[in-house]
Amino acid sequence: MSTARTSNTYSAVGGIQHEEPLLFEHAHEAAEAISLPGVQGDISAELHAFSRQKPANIPGLSEPETVRHFVRMSQWNHGIETGFYPLGSCTMKYNPRVNEQVVRLSGLANIHPDQPIDSVQGVLALLYELQEWLCEIAGFSDVTLQPAAGAHGELAGLMMIRSCLDARGQQHRKKVLVPDSAHGTNPASAALCGMHCIELKSGADGRIDLDELKKHLDGDVAALMMTNPKTAGAFESDIKEICQLVHDAGGLVYGDGANLNALVGMARPGDMGIDCLHINVHKTFSTPHGGGGPGAGPVVVNDTLAPYLPVPRIVKEGENYRIETQEEQSCGTILGSIGQVGVLLRAHAYIAAFGRNHLHKIAQDAVLNANYVLHRLKDAYHVPFEGLCKHECLLTDEYQNKHGIKTLDVAKQLSDLGFHPMTVYFPLIVHGAMLIEPTETESKATLDSFCDAMLEIAAQCEAGDTQVLHDAPTKPIRRRLDETQAARKPVLVWSD
Repeated sequence: MSTARTSNTYSAVGGIQHEEPLLFEHAHEAAEAISLPGVQGDISAELHAFSRQKPANIPGLSEPETVRHFVRMSQWNHGIETGFYPLGSCTMKYNPRVNEQVVRLSGLANIHPDQPIDSVQGVLALLYELQEWLCEIAGFSDVTLQPAAGAHGELAGLMMIRSCLDARGQQHRKKVLVPDSAHGTNPASAALCGMHCIELKSGADGRIDLDELKKHLDGDVAALMMTNPKTAGAFESDIKEICQLVHDAGGLVYGDGANLNALVGMARPGDMGIDCLHINVHKTFSTPHGGGGPGAGPVVVNDTLAPYLPVPRIVKEGENYRIETQEEQSCGTILGSIGQVGVLLRAHAYIAAFGRNHLHKIAQDAVLNANYVLHRLKDAYHVPFEGLCKHECLLTDEYQNKHGIKTLDVAKQLSDLGFHPMTVYFPLIVHGAMLIEPTETESKATLDSFCDAMLEIAAQCEAGDTQVLHDAPTKPIRRRLDETQAARKPVLVWSD
């Protein structure tokens, strides 16, 4: 056994710091946590080729020791159940537990994609109803539930646009216009569909510059990809004119629906002229998605793109439902099943809980909360774009920079003050960006506590008490890391 090394840890209970060995350093000569039956009979020669040459380096821990280790690690994490999680452009809202209870019902949780169609009629009925709701909410005529995440939805949307243009005999259209404030997955999705991106420079207000757009609208344009509201929290006030300009040039408009939380129940992207839109139901309609998943990104489309929807699809015939696997003009299959059923059922439960008459309150409260945070912090932090925001507010570190403090320092100090940091350095068009999305599920008391912490940090800068910010964080299990090297050269395996 290697010499035990310990790491400074922090207990959320009482804020007590102590020394805690890591998992492999807990290992000792003890009975294994689980006993597996031995192999019965002869082992074939083929299997012998896969035998280990030496024993696996697995910690020798009992079951309670193992369970305690992983539960302890889970308590080190910051989650929406333990505190405010104001990640901008991510909509990390609290998700009602009733949704979790619904998807864990045996008749929903214990089904299989290959079951006979007559044994899953109830699930198909719920998913079909969800399809209708998403179309109505977003203002479109048809939808695919297949995409497993937002970026997957982008890919599906561009595959349909590509199929549509090819059917028109316009294979030469390969230019996709992408605003410089867009999510990074936009150009990646375009490239996978054999298209290339042209970046559109934003105007002084952070929105699409119409003159800049017009310069690139020629016979080679396939599509414009746009997010509305923008990742800077601003609404594209010229959205109808933008869509008309693209359509007049022969292109189509793809909508990134990552920020639908600001519009749901209040405005419909389809009514604005957008041709297709992916909906991150794990953001807008309730699924815990920290740590990269799970997710679902249904794509709603208008009549122009409906013939090119992916298969398989749910089809209703009379009172029964079936899964259509072949359609002549379909762009193809992008997932092995009809979609991420558990995530989609959570979305159904969330929408049903609000109902038609109350769904608009999601957007109203999200926008109100974001503007409340903006109002409280606008004098202490620089605001790059004037006016009201939508679901998230954007600040920068311009004032704090005068005292040698950067956005990263502010974020790390927030960790010590009990809050998960906001999104930092995004959108990329704003230097020192701090993007804050409070969502609709946070109370005024929580927002005031967060704003008080932000104002305390700003006051520390003004008072010259900056060393504490450079040292932060001091309370979590890990101190400040070299995040660039952690991303580029991660150490993913244990080495003793």
